[in-house]
Amino acid sequence: MTRLADGLAPVRAYSEEPMPNILNGTITPGKVFDATTDLDGVPAGYQDMADRKNLKLLVKP
Repeated sequence: MTRLADGLAPVRAYSEEPMPNILNGTITPGKVFDATTDLDGVPAGYQDMADRKNLKLLVKP
């Protein structure tokens, strides 16, 4: 039997090291993030993830 499940990910534990490279364009996170927003768009971005319109939201300050 195969099943697909999701859950919380400890992103903060792993995000500090690659984040500068993502923000300056050295790393293109396109295979991970499929939506980008500023801080004002975070509530709508999280709703889009809950509605399964997007998988992962990149928040740029």
